[in-house]
Amino acid sequence: MTPHIPDHPRTPDHPHHPLQAVLFDMDGTLVDTERLWWEAVEQVAGRPLTEADQPDVLGRPVEHTAAWLGALTGRPAPDLAARLHQEFAGRVRGGIVPRPGALELLDALAAAGVPTALVTASPRAVADVVLDALGAGRFAASVTADDTARTKPAPDPYLAACRALGVEPAACVAVEDTETGVASAEAAGCAVLAVPSLAPIATAPGRTVRDSLAGVTAQELSRMVAPELRVMSWNLWLGGSAVDDHRAKQLKAILESGADVVGLQETAGTAAQELAEALGWHHHRAGENLGVLSRFPITARFGDPEVGFYGAAGVRIAVAPGRQVDVWTAHLHYTPYGPYEAAFDGLSAADLIAHEEVRLAQLRDALERIDRASRDGVPVVLVGDFNCPSHLDRPDVAWPVTKAAEEAGLRDSYREAHPDPVAEPGHTWSPVHPVHEDGSGRPEPQDRIDYVLHRGLTVRAARTVVTGSPRPWPDVAGNDWPSDHAAVLTTFALPPA
Repeated sequence: MTPHIPDHPRTPDHPHHPLQAVLFDMDGTLVDTERLWWEAVEQVAGRPLTEADQPDVLGRPVEHTAAWLGALTGRPAPDLAARLHQEFAGRVRGGIVPRPGALELLDALAAAGVPTALVTASPRAVADVVLDALGAGRFAASVTADDTARTKPAPDPYLAACRALGVEPAACVAVEDTETGVASAEAAGCAVLAVPSLAPIATAPGRTVRDSLAGVTAQELSRMVAPELRVMSWNLWLGGSAVDDHRAKQLKAILESGADVVGLQETAGTAAQELAEALGWHHHRAGENLGVLSRFPITARFGDPEVGFYGAAGVRIAVAPGRQVDVWTAHLHYTPYGPYEAAFDGLSAADLIAHEEVRLAQLRDALERIDRASRDGVPVVLVGDFNCPSHLDRPDVAWPVTKAAEEAGLRDSYREAHPDPVAEPGHTWSPVHPVHEDGSGRPEPQDRIDYVLHRGLTVRAARTVVTGSPRPWPDVAGNDWPSDHAAVLTTFALPPA
């Protein structure tokens, strides 16, 4: 029982495209076979069907309908199944009519580089007839009633199609025409476009209902899946002034990262505005140190606009119609620095924790501001240079700053994506300080002190960002990377609308 995959399945050409695949039901959705199936069942039943018969006929595999007819008539279900196969296949071979807009939508998805799959409760023999008529090359995979242990309304067929394409169900749209098919797709975790053929289908969260496929576009389907949001935290190192041509290098790094939103620290006053103007993005400047860049419109600004060198500031951005996210950037005091006290001074865990009081107070102030600004249903992202390690990385010390963020419901996106701190340490301090700058030659403690935390989103990926191979301090003027911190970039999926 293996889904059919052509020798050269298509894959998306646009990795930033939130829509990874479109999964099509066959009968009544792509081709006008629902009527043919209805007629075949009427022929075998020996009577006209009524609305009361729809739940056991529409969207059901042959075996289900045969068993239902057998219970009503006393005839053997296997014999009825054979008759149903015969009657339906004959009608299908007699002429398949694509549903309005079906071929146009398939062509539009191919042009956009979005793969498609056929997912049907019909047997392989019938599906292959339809595939030949539509053009089997239009589909990267096909799943029939013969390919999974359970068929619709179970999620198995759609899950099998997603596995065959190597995509996530949440990033796919299933196109269906029956309640049974809709239940299958939604149970698998797909967004659904319902185009009812014979029986009505109600709207629901994560489900769009249209009268026809005519006029449906790849862009419309893309908006139905959870949009992605790429958020980066970046300390610019006093605006980047230690590196030649730093503004151009900052722009290049942001563009190459693919970030949609960048929370900045150490902006030297003008960096957020200048970068935003060069990018053609929106921005928020707070004080002389903090800023947010966004390719999406900023609809609200939070925090003290005259915040000092340390503190937090936030914005609300409109990612899509009805999809807003609050993004905050924070910078916490750098001294006393716990990794130095641990490595150089040998302080105990209790002393290290006690010395986090200033940063902890700054973070708690930020958390209070976030709570005052937050709105039900709006996810929150908090990025920043916290100047302290995480309790998730160094379990021998219950570092209180990151624990306080966790207790406030904020999750560490990098550790969600990379749970093992030994295998993926994610160090952000420091790509230009392999040894301590006091001239002693002591190795500089390498730590993860920059974070992208969140509440209400799904993490798809997270990584640190450094371009080139930065030369160590003080020979940094020619570096491609214009900072003494690595940046952190997280790709989020927004919740369904």
